[in-house]
Amino acid sequence: MINIAMLSAWHVHAKGYAKELSSYDGCKITAVWDELPERGIKWADEMGCRFFENCDDIFKSDDIDAVVINAPTNLHAGLIIKAARAGKHIFTEKVLTLSAEDAERVRDAVVESGVHFTISFPHKCRNSLLFAKKLAQSGKLGTLTYARIRNCHSGSVDNWLPEHFYNREQCGGGAMIDLGAHPMYLLNWLLGKPLSVRSLFTNVTPRPVEDNAVCLVEFEGGAIGVSETGFVSRCDRFTLDISGTDGAVSVVGDTAEYCSVLETNKKWISADVEDFKMMSPLSYWTDSIKNNTKNELFGIDEAVVLSKMMDAAYRSSESGAAEKIV
Repeated sequence: MINIAMLSAWHVHAKGYAKELSSYDGCKITAVWDELPERGIKWADEMGCRFFENCDDIFKSDDIDAVVINAPTNLHAGLIIKAARAGKHIFTEKVLTLSAEDAERVRDAVVESGVHFTISFPHKCRNSLLFAKKLAQSGKLGTLTYARIRNCHSGSVDNWLPEHFYNREQCGGGAMIDLGAHPMYLLNWLLGKPLSVRSLFTNVTPRPVEDNAVCLVEFEGGAIGVSETGFVSRCDRFTLDISGTDGAVSVVGDTAEYCSVLETNKKWISADVEDFKMMSPLSYWTDSIKNNTKNELFGIDEAVVLSKMMDAAYRSSESGAAEKIV
């Protein structure tokens, strides 16, 4: 049995993670901590588990094997480092940390401890994107030169995002660091090592953080990535376009089509994506703990790269120039 503590109900996905974990054989939620005690006590009562007022007591407890971190992003570094040093397996909501320096500190602690770490990069599990990734790796598109990903919703214009998602201190920013994290980690997954970022962030609604944002990312080898996001778009669908010297692939939602000089004679054809299935990051994490297997998709190195890309993106939004990823 994996005994799990939920660290904060701050994030919108926290209760969804708890519900998913509760459905798994061999997993049990036994504790809750929250930086807002009243919210944490209520959640613990709902789940029939113990509330810890002091998070350090969770890390000291021999009865808790793992933690799921849904706390404000500015608390991630301290919580993850403490959890790792206490030997607790770690699942965390993205992004890992708000700064590149903190991300390195977290990596050192995780690697040194040997705990099983997973970050929530759920778009890596989508059938259509797994198809696009495999096609890109196959060489049928030639050398990859460009990828554009658009991931938006209407949270600001329809007022359904919680107000704390506009808290710069807690979140580190707005649309890009939250929803734009998905295009960012996907670009890294598809195009390789990112070198620099140039950002354009605007405000459509009177929020204290950006709600409309685009980043241009330079990758090793000359490829260009575009991350588009925002909280102010109704009716948009998730889209991905990848171009290479010998072909292209286009994803809209859960469908994909592609064109290849080598395979389709330059004609666009629909792809069958049903065979491309992947367990969720949370299931991947619990399986890695049970079977003591290595994390190949959602590990600490991938998490650090995302934090470094975001660090550069927000520096660029301030400077107005391209900023190197360090």
